[in-house]
Amino acid sequence: MQTMSSLYLNHFGLHSPPFAITPDAGFFFEGSDRGAFIDGLLHAALQAEGIVLVVGEVGSGKTLMSRILLTRLPAHVDTVYLPNPAFSHDEIIDVIARDLGITTTLPGMRMEALQQELIQRHALGRQVVVLIDEAHTMPVESIEEVRRLSNLETDQRKLVQLILCGQPELDTLLAAPALRQVRDRVVYRLTLRNLTSTDAASYLDHRLRIAGWCSGQLFSWLAMRLLLNDAQGRVRRINLIADKALLAAFAEGHRQVAARHVRLAIQDAGANFSSIHFTQWSIALTLLILTITTIWLLK
Repeated sequence: MQTMSSLYLNHFGLHSPPFAITPDAGFFFEGSDRGAFIDGLLHAALQAEGIVLVVGEVGSGKTLMSRILLTRLPAHVDTVYLPNPAFSHDEIIDVIARDLGITTTLPGMRMEALQQELIQRHALGRQVVVLIDEAHTMPVESIEEVRRLSNLETDQRKLVQLILCGQPELDTLLAAPALRQVRDRVVYRLTLRNLTSTDAASYLDHRLRIAGWCSGQLFSWLAMRLLLNDAQGRVRRINLIADKALLAAFAEGHRQVAARHVRLAIQDAGANFSSIHFTQWSIALTLLILTITTIWLLK
């Protein structure tokens, strides 16, 4: 079954959809501070000193960063990745233990069995990293239960490295008095920032080139400005609007994306949370066009 994105591939000479919403490590953009961010996260993950926090706005690319990290960890590192940690206090340790191959079902014994497994792996020179995405959605009791894993240690290092990834609400959640022990164990906090306008333009070009684009500017100057202003550096929003704009240009048989195609894409996608910036920019653009038109008519 064809996806909507695949409809325009031949039209633009592409071999794969350049702006799929699903995180794809093959399209990873090392520009801006993204490459350095991964290097820093990799360093933090291998220290086994405490809890690592990764915080970024919705749609900033945290999930892709998490998956890139998992592919770059050394061979001696065993990983547990929880993409949707909506588990209760009683479930979260069970899920982690099962992912590590621990099958004991005795009530109350899972943590003890997990500790023994971690000790054995440490003796074999292995390291365990538990990465929890969307951690801001976790119940307080579940976070506190996971915190108990950071108590498992040898004389030199922790037996498991915890990485919590989430939106800025994660900071608010951890500020609760009930989670002060979790907060006290945070040794690294990394912030994934939105792309600047210049970096976002490079990001667009990067994904297009990987997808097979080998000609000039696919997006007109004005189309690019409208898209970047609407997205405000959020990569998910960039992908969403760019994909819909390409589809709109294909539907009209155009080989370049024009401003009207981006406007149609924005209208179809709905308002961005930062749409106030888009509105202000649109008003300024409209005034500029009216001024130019008035000057032309008065000639």
